[in-house]
Amino acid sequence: MRPDQGAVGDYADRMAVTPPGWPVPPPTAPAVPPPGAVAPGMPPRRLGWRRILVLAGVVLLIAACAVYMLYTLGTNLGLDALLVGVAAAVLPVPVLVACFLWLDRYEPEPLKYLVFCFAWGAFVSTAASLTVNNAGAKLFDRWELPSALTAVLVAPFIEELTKALGPILLLVFRRREWSGITDGLVYCGLSAVGFAMVENILYLGGAGYASGVDEWGPATGVRNVIVIFIMRILFFGFAHPLFTSMTGVGLGIAARAADRRVRILAPAAGLLLAMILHGTWNLLPSLVQATGQPVIFFLGIVALMVPIFFGMVSFAIWLRAWEGRLTERVLPDYVRAGWLTPPEVAALGSLGRRHAARVWARRVGGEPGLRAMRGYQFAATRLALLRDGMRRGLDRKAADRERTAREERELLDAISAYRSYFVGRDPQAPVGIWDGQRYHLRFPDGSQRAVEAPDSPVVPIPVVLAPPPPPAYPTGYGPPGGYGGRPAGPWQP
Repeated sequence: MRPDQGAVGDYADRMAVTPPGWPVPPPTAPAVPPPGAVAPGMPPRRLGWRRILVLAGVVLLIAACAVYMLYTLGTNLGLDALLVGVAAAVLPVPVLVACFLWLDRYEPEPLKYLVFCFAWGAFVSTAASLTVNNAGAKLFDRWELPSALTAVLVAPFIEELTKALGPILLLVFRRREWSGITDGLVYCGLSAVGFAMVENILYLGGAGYASGVDEWGPATGVRNVIVIFIMRILFFGFAHPLFTSMTGVGLGIAARAADRRVRILAPAAGLLLAMILHGTWNLLPSLVQATGQPVIFFLGIVALMVPIFFGMVSFAIWLRAWEGRLTERVLPDYVRAGWLTPPEVAALGSLGRRHAARVWARRVGGEPGLRAMRGYQFAATRLALLRDGMRRGLDRKAADRERTAREERELLDAISAYRSYFVGRDPQAPVGIWDGQRYHLRFPDGSQRAVEAPDSPVVPIPVVLAPPPPPAYPTGYGPPGGYGGRPAGPWQP
């Protein structure tokens, strides 16, 4: 029995004094949390001195690159042009960031990692790329080669490499935070958005406003900014996120692969494809300048970039739905073990159902119930990702497998605690218990009988769970003695 499960614990306590067999008195509703109560969550991770040093080093690196870029742009553009460039370049950023956050609705990534990727692309990647590109341009000039070669032979490689380096560091040091390709698209996309923002400051403030002011005055500068904004941002603002998304796909595949070869080859292939696509994009205006045929640029856009863009958007939308249904593919294991009920799993399968569950939780439990449902949904999604990783064999070391088993138990405990905020409070819901195989429901006429779960439940029926057994782990997971004094037997799906 597990007395720490809220309503389940109440059921377990009364099972000790109830004669064997059905019926069992329904559990009483848990106490209503006080206003402002916060639902329980996962325990915070400890910060060791090594993590503190690494964190401090990363923050100092980003800050130093930010100061360097601010000084460089301010020196080259002037204060007025810098302010105009910043104001215009920031405008599309909220829209682009919102698009990537929309992809990440099922299992939102920690805000600190999202900010890290954006800041890395905006400052570290731009600082390194600007330095290398300038060096390449001087080298080509010394060799008496066209400076346009820098955009084709240097910029795509250094820019894509540095934009991807931040997400790669996350994958290396925080691999457990990656749930798949969607996370790769989000992390790399935000890095690319940050890079594009600072690059646009250079174009809008320098080639736009400063050049116009030097030639004809402020009115011409403003006109140039508007033209460049329309052409570079409204029409082709997707370019950098599109290029770097190729690397994101490779990193996402590597994050959920157990084969070491895939972990290396997938990111390398994605990065190479991003460089080739970026180089091809930069090659188009060079060909136009060399041949005097503007039609080359438009043919390249229509025949190459637009199809790739819409193909990637379609893939991202499909991937979002596919990863959203991961709970329906994995969590039935916990239904058969008695930890969850079929309607609970069904209610996690789409954003519409999750929203309906939150509306219901708010109706029966107020704001604490709503927060508890959000926490419940997040914990359930994390649990599905964790179990999927077990199936894939992602944990190669015994210590990693033990940590995964411990995290699974923590998530199950958190789910049970969240559930206690809203189970048993809806007077319109049937009074019943789920035992892992069927419902035992009490009907309005007072009768009680067992009811099989429907094949495709779509309505979240919150019922009390019969006390489940301790979590069972796949072979190799969990300590030999199990947790809580119980053995951790092999997983039986």
